[in-house]
Amino acid sequence: MLRKPSCSPHRAPDVSLVVLAILAVLSLPITARGQSGLDGWIQRYQARVTATQNEQPHWITPLVTITPRLEQELRTDFVRNVSNTGYDTWVYDNGKGLELIPFRHIELLFNTPPFFNHLAPNTNDGFGDVSFLTKYRFFARNEEHGNAIITAFFGGSVPTGKNGNGSCCAIVTPTLAVGKGWGLFDLTSTAGGTLPVTNSKGLGHTVLWNSVAQYRLEHTGIARLFWPEVEMNSSFFFGGASDGKATTYATPGVVIGRVPLSHGSEGTPGRLGLTFGAGEQIAVTHFHTTNHNLILTVRLPF
Repeated sequence: MLRKPSCSPHRAPDVSLVVLAILAVLSLPITARGQSGLDGWIQRYQARVTATQNEQPHWITPLVTITPRLEQELRTDFVRNVSNTGYDTWVYDNGKGLELIPFRHIELLFNTPPFFNHLAPNTNDGFGDVSFLTKYRFFARNEEHGNAIITAFFGGSVPTGKNGNGSCCAIVTPTLAVGKGWGLFDLTSTAGGTLPVTNSKGLGHTVLWNSVAQYRLEHTGIARLFWPEVEMNSSFFFGGASDGKATTYATPGVVIGRVPLSHGSEGTPGRLGLTFGAGEQIAVTHFHTTNHNLILTVRLPF
């Protein structure tokens, strides 16, 4: 689809606000040391987050599938989509951002809009839609008490995209996620659907089903940081331009983490860490608009 010409079609996104936000969050415990009240509040808050996460399995968050686990981190992804015409589109940040656990069973995700850098002619770069997500964890058992989890999501997007890089209308997406682990191996599956707030006839509805199998190489040593995985990412279209069609991608990849960047008491790893990974989405259905998509992810759990 042709878009209106832009005077700066390949303008890089302004990442200064994202960088400032990252630095502010990471420096918060340091700047607060001289303020006993704030320092005590941060310690209590982080202790509660640690206790909440200790109640659930300690798997790594997959590349594509949203984890049912509650996470607290800064995350950014970079995706290279290859269309059927052979032209690449780079998606910077891919709608990721800040994840917080404000309450025991709840996670809030505040996502920045992705930036689309199109390499095809007659296309305009621009920011996509702003999105958000809320998780509520119904059931959780850590590795010593069952190794399983059930969580509900409620996500949505607001049509803030420019130059045809977003939707026309707001969309909400309810989802149910479940996971079960056996030793070093775990399975996670999520199922949800898009519900356009307006223009549902034109947009249609999409049922989203993602499943992932992960294997942690070892319990101890450097190998414990490596999590090879295979995901199946499926979309089923009802109504709209792709009515009756379906797309499924097989996504092999590996996630490495959590690499500790700080230390707690008695030499134990602190909450600040580094996680990164890469994978490739390979279409396994006849209908698909992109193929062999590269996915890169970087996360700072804290």
